Amino acid sequence: MRLLGLEARGFRNLADLDLRIPPEGVVVLGANGQGKTSLLEAIAYPVLFRSFRTSQDVEVVQFGEVGFRVALEFEHLSRRRTVGAEYRVAGRRRRQELDGVPAERLVDVAGAWLAVVFAPDDVRLASGPASGRRLFLDRTLALSDPAYLRSLTRYRSALAQRNAALRQGRPDLATAFDAPLAAAGARVVAARLAWVGSVQEELTASLIALGETSAEAELSYLGPTELADPAAWPDRLAHSAARDAARRQTLVGPHRDDLGLVLGGKPLREYGSTGQHRSAAIALKLLELDTIARSAGESPALLLDDVFAELDGDRQERLAARLIGRGSAQVFITAPREDEMPAGLRLPVWRVAAGRVTTTG
Repeated sequence: MRLLGLEARGFRNLADLDLRIPPEGVVVLGANGQGKTSLLEAIAYPVLFRSFRTSQDVEVVQFGEVGFRVALEFEHLSRRRTVGAEYRVAGRRRRQELDGVPAERLVDVAGAWLAVVFAPDDVRLASGPASGRRLFLDRTLALSDPAYLRSLTRYRSALAQRNAALRQGRPDLATAFDAPLAAAGARVVAARLAWVGSVQEELTASLIALGETSAEAELSYLGPTELADPAAWPDRLAHSAARDAARRQTLVGPHRDDLGLVLGGKPLREYGSTGQHRSAAIALKLLELDTIARSAGESPALLLDDVFAELDGDRQERLAARLIGRGSAQVFITAPREDEMPAGLRLPVWRVAAGRVTTTG
């Protein structure tokens, strides 16, 4: 998958831009706060039509602007396509389009353009709260399986309506949403379980490739696995009914589940070192990359946001070999200075200062 052109207006701290993109990708250099990450954010936004830095579109709008627009021209399986989005602060309205045709539903456009982001905060996949790992699971599966995205959308809709009824003190009304919640939720749990069961060997191989010597790893799904069967939901929901009413929220379902990661026989989140947390987070992102690539038929673009700066030289080279050494993916890398990049990296260099992008071949 290749990005061919990028247009952005009113986006973060970027000056309005209309860029043609080298087929191999670019290195983007610039001091902190100049717009490097914003450029990657613009490239990644039309994947799921949300920022990887915030869930609020209004926060992406440049100060003083009424909204933003971002549009991409890309090539997928030798076919040229376009995707774009506009957001207006007034009314908080977003409009998305694919190949010039407006799309009412997100599920009709999400995942047409594919990119995987590696960012410094991704270390929280291994060390942070469960919410980040759920988001990781949902993004990986939604981008590799449109049926999962549809089920997840239906599940979230039923959950929101059920919770609204509980907040109103209407548990009787909440039960009206039990059936759609169970039907969609069971498909979500089943897909998550199938994915976790399929990637164990890949996870260990990635950790070894990244230099973890005690790399016997185990990934597990932390949640009631019986909820992969819709028939198990009525008893679970009934058992939790009093607690749901008291807490005024639904306490059963995949929106509360987690991923468990064990390395060298010990739970990584509690006992792992900072280096192990970073390696495990990178390994999880590699699973995301490979899962999406298998589904799409070619590698998504790689967006590496200053990920090499906090790695030692050996880990830099290992990660570079694992990602860039494939030779098929288009790669976008940001760094403050060129000397912070792995040795031997050969990509065109762009520079960003005060939100303005300078291309230098």
